[in-house]
Amino acid sequence: MGPVLALALLAACSPFKLLRPGERLLSRVEIKGVEQADKERLTALAQQKPNTRFPLPKLAIYQLGYNFYDSVRIKEKMRTIQTEYDTRIQAASTDSAKLGKLLARRERKLNRKQLALDKGNAIMRLGEAPVVYDTLLTRRSVEQMTTFLHSQGFFRAAVAATDTARYHRGLVKRVLQGVGSIFPSTPDSADLAKRYRRVTVTYNVVENKPFLNRLQPPSIADSGVAAVVSAAQNGSVLKENERYNEELIGQERTRLETLLKNAGYFDFRQQFITFEADTSFETYTVRLRTLIANPAPGQGHRVYTLRQVRFVTDAGVNRTLRASTLDTLRRAGAPGVRRIRPELGIRTDTTVTDSVRFAAYVQKYSTRLLARKVLVRPGQRYNLDRTMQTQRLLADLDMFRFNNLNYRKIADPPSADSVGINPTKGELIAVINASPAPKFTETSEVGGTYVAYLPGPFVNLRLKTRNPFGGAEVLELGVRAGLEGQLSRVAGGVSETTEAVYTTQLGATASLVLPQFLVPFNSNRFLSRYNPKTRFTLSETFVSRPEYTRSNFEFAFDYIWQKSAFHQYVFSPVVVTFVNTLKTSDLFRERLDSLRINQGSPLFRSFVKLIEPSFSFTSLYNSNDFNQTRDAHYLRLFAEIGGLTRGLYREALLRQTGLNVYDFARLSVDYRRYHHLTPKTFFVWRLNGGVVHALTRTPEPDGSNSQFVIPYDKSFFAGGSTSLRAWQPRRLGPGGFTPLRTTRQGEVVRDFLTEQPGELLLEGSAEYRFPIYSFVKGAFFTDFGNVWGLQEIKNERGQYLRPGAQFQANTFYKQIAVGSGFGVRFDFTFLILRLDVATKVYDPTAPDGQKWALRNFDTSANPIAFNLGIGYPF
Repeated sequence: MGPVLALALLAACSPFKLLRPGERLLSRVEIKGVEQADKERLTALAQQKPNTRFPLPKLAIYQLGYNFYDSVRIKEKMRTIQTEYDTRIQAASTDSAKLGKLLARRERKLNRKQLALDKGNAIMRLGEAPVVYDTLLTRRSVEQMTTFLHSQGFFRAAVAATDTARYHRGLVKRVLQGVGSIFPSTPDSADLAKRYRRVTVTYNVVENKPFLNRLQPPSIADSGVAAVVSAAQNGSVLKENERYNEELIGQERTRLETLLKNAGYFDFRQQFITFEADTSFETYTVRLRTLIANPAPGQGHRVYTLRQVRFVTDAGVNRTLRASTLDTLRRAGAPGVRRIRPELGIRTDTTVTDSVRFAAYVQKYSTRLLARKVLVRPGQRYNLDRTMQTQRLLADLDMFRFNNLNYRKIADPPSADSVGINPTKGELIAVINASPAPKFTETSEVGGTYVAYLPGPFVNLRLKTRNPFGGAEVLELGVRAGLEGQLSRVAGGVSETTEAVYTTQLGATASLVLPQFLVPFNSNRFLSRYNPKTRFTLSETFVSRPEYTRSNFEFAFDYIWQKSAFHQYVFSPVVVTFVNTLKTSDLFRERLDSLRINQGSPLFRSFVKLIEPSFSFTSLYNSNDFNQTRDAHYLRLFAEIGGLTRGLYREALLRQTGLNVYDFARLSVDYRRYHHLTPKTFFVWRLNGGVVHALTRTPEPDGSNSQFVIPYDKSFFAGGSTSLRAWQPRRLGPGGFTPLRTTRQGEVVRDFLTEQPGELLLEGSAEYRFPIYSFVKGAFFTDFGNVWGLQEIKNERGQYLRPGAQFQANTFYKQIAVGSGFGVRFDFTFLILRLDVATKVYDPTAPDGQKWALRNFDTSANPIAFNLGIGYPF
């Protein structure tokens, strides 16, 4: 009875119930015959596409909501709302405040009901209405595809559409007919008479041979313009014997316009550029000629130079001061009215620095520094690139609300020839108007975290001060305080039953950014186009837990510059980190010693007094935006060397102050690729790796043989919300080693609590992102990777203390962990909240026979992992 009921239920869910008589459901769209053209672009030109089935069956969701949809009931509710509020509005009489509130409420409620009436209830809006096949849209698709193919050089291409329609029988009928087909019978004429309900549209494309370019010498009336174009001919995007492509022609038109604007032709526009295409000369050949016309018959294009550059650093201040004194007149002394204006002084070009005239009522910024950011100068030809770079450099200062670089033409003297075949040079005045940003900006943030299944509140306060010393510097001060849940750092740190504890975290940061390189020689003028900056950073973090109390102080001195809008470099010649553990519990110290002796774990070195001097270099390329909406690349390269000269002072420093110092070299690479599949779906993948190695040996605390030791916080870890999300933070690995611990009852169990550092990291992720409803988005993801040791410690018998942790070229691929899951993201544009739910698929650290973790789904060995975070994981 159960299977029959299930079959009946499936049959009742037929989408054809949503169709009117004579309508057919578009089931599939195919494009055939495409060999050279862009098939993805052709697919996008199809005016109708079937209902989405992956990752969610949108039509089924719509149909589910339709079962609860009642338009009559919605209209009745709208009449009830209208009647109710009409009565309340009449009762409100002349109370304007109450009337306004009632009208607003009525409008909101009616709008919600109207939305449900027009587009269905919330469930229906989460899905998709059935796509009803429309032959008119198919014909329009054929026309657009044909036009696109012609624009790509397939002048003799043809597109034809055929729709294959068939009657889709319900599941019950298919089963019964399958049984009935055993016995011959006469076809049911009623079935044959039914209209086909599902349609598959096939677009058959015949490309034929494409037409190739034959580039002809350009025809340019103006000799000056011709000389500029000829000198830059190698940069043309149009190539001989390549397929004709109108998109490339558009790019070439833009290139020529920019080229000529950079050569001083201020008035030049794309409208002067045309391309002559002749297909009659040779078969499958397009003779392509560039034509650049003059502005008018007998008139050539004019070159402009700059006579003067003005910089107003307080644009808008005049209006602000007038408003503050209720002086709303645009000029003092208007006829019939006299108002006393505040004493503003006269904004004149009182300061000239490097040929730039700076004007302000009160000059608050270093004109010497601002002049370095201005790339246009008197005597130069007008240049579009220098104009855009100047605006970008000024915006990067973070000193101004906005800055505009505009040009004003200077009237020609009476004797000047401005309209002839060879016009004289025109002159421009460049005017930069910059409106100052507020000197102080305060940001406060109150929120909470959910880590280790514990909620924790936090508060962040930040104060930004602009131009504190008059050199366009930015000073930022910040404090942070909060409680955060954490897994017990090592088993036995508090008790056998407590795996999650609260951590008190206090922090303070101070950062000073100078808009130039702080060097003993003058190089900033030559580096201005790279937006050089010098940054000093001080930070202090205080952490208090039941097992220990620890502070971390860091000083960093950085040089920052940008090769382009997407590519940034950071060189840190001085980075000093001071770590001090103020208190550790007895049980915690015992556990650290046990890990050091039995497993060779360097965890104990994270809880001694140490100093880490180092220098580093970072290259960051990111062509994406904040919300990751582009087809983009991300590449981060990081290299760091620390303790290079420790041999000169290590022993004396340890003996006199108790400070440890280590040497190391560290390298990491992070590459990400964002594939924009459709306007709202993305496929994103990431590969991340790193290696760290000690440069010399360090003696053990007990005086035993020295080992290659790195600072604990320079190790690599796997697991967590931005790594392998099925594992707790820092708990995966290393390699195939199975961490064990002995409980107080003497039972040996797996250790899921102790952090697992490694010296080699290899990990990656793949994620499919898609919209669910409005600002709610989803993702399916798979993470893989692990960490390994490179300098694992051996016992006296030559065996590794952590078997399987050492990286081996012939076995490492068997030790790659895999986890998968589903994520929900709330995209508020300015903020992205993320919840990822993951489970282990393959766990290389599990005992033999248990490595395929899905067999132990939702157990202590493979619990469901929940990850809350802000922003995308990568």
